[in-house]
Amino acid sequence: MTASPRVLASLVQRRETLATAESLTGGLVGELLTAVPGASKAYLGGVISYATRLKATLAGVPQQTLDQLGPVAALTAEQMARGVAARCGADWGLSTTGVAGPEMQDGHPVGQVFVGVAQPATGYHRVVELTLSGTREDIRHAAASGALELLVDVLGMRPTR
Repeated sequence: MTASPRVLASLVQRRETLATAESLTGGLVGELLTAVPGASKAYLGGVISYATRLKATLAGVPQQTLDQLGPVAALTAEQMARGVAARCGADWGLSTTGVAGPEMQDGHPVGQVFVGVAQPATGYHRVVELTLSGTREDIRHAAASGALELLVDVLGMRPTR
């Protein structure tokens, strides 16, 4: 069972909304959220910024971050979450970026993933690095679940506005 129902219930109770920016998960987070009846009460939608340049143009990551750190970095995940929330007019942004495999990417090992959450209105953000293993599909699904679990944790800690 995924964390999606808990995320959505918490957001609805708080009267807050969510947008997602996904890279390696390719829409899996959005899929898990929209599988829950009534998801549209809190989930606005998101972007799949699989290509590095789309992290800048769609998710709002400054080009300087991508030039200096690349697409697989904690700051990239933070800025993706912040950017998608701002661009979609959501209270919260949730992001995934990393390497699903089958090969290393720019010196990053297969299974290195960053998931981020941000609430632009308050400046709050949190990024968690995950070290995942298994097949490409295993890593993608674990990354999507990890992002949702991060948001469950954050929503449990953060007071409502």
